[in-house]
Amino acid sequence: MPKKPSGSKSQSTQIYELKITLRGSKPPIWRRAAVPSDMSLGNLHYAVQIVMGWTNSHLHQFIASDLSRKEYRSLGKRGYTHNERCFSDPRFELEDTGNENKVTLNELAPAVKGKFIYEYDFGDGWEHLIEVVKISPPADKVKYPVCLAGELACPPEDCGGIWGYYDMLEVLKNPKHKDYKDIRGWMPPGFKPERFNLEAINAELATLRGCRARKPDNFI
Repeated sequence: MPKKPSGSKSQSTQIYELKITLRGSKPPIWRRAAVPSDMSLGNLHYAVQIVMGWTNSHLHQFIASDLSRKEYRSLGKRGYTHNERCFSDPRFELEDTGNENKVTLNELAPAVKGKFIYEYDFGDGWEHLIEVVKISPPADKVKYPVCLAGELACPPEDCGGIWGYYDMLEVLKNPKHKDYKDIRGWMPPGFKPERFNLEAINAELATLRGCRARKPDNFI
């Protein structure tokens, strides 16, 4: 079972500042987070779930594309095509995917401007573009991972993907719409699309540090 990311900072560990953007969102739904460079992709999954606001209720995978030939070989190509390599939780038993717990962030994206995809919920197809925007030594008295900034709320789970989400928001602008009551009742209580709570996100991220990872309960 993967371990949750630790708050300890070794001399060799650098800090990656990541820009995480929900693809297709306009204006962009994004987060900026700082995480240890040697964090496994399995632990990065938990961090992304928290900073974005998801509930860890569905399958996920990381997709690395456009790797150099050397990087591609080092990650162990096994029948993947179109220069893509996928990693996920081995408990999901997804076909043609590597073990996310055996690959670290700095192996997948070794330099600034490195990019990869985190896909969550294969039905709704929430794709997140993750880009390394900065690499630096750990800051004194800062515990990682930490969310630095962001904008807009995470869409509700199971709302039909980004376009289904925007269709719902359009309906909610018109109380006379025939589906208004149904959608208003379906939305999480108090949901506001413009809300972003940095303090709450970092309070939840603090639970990741120095602990064992929880089992992905009720994933589908």
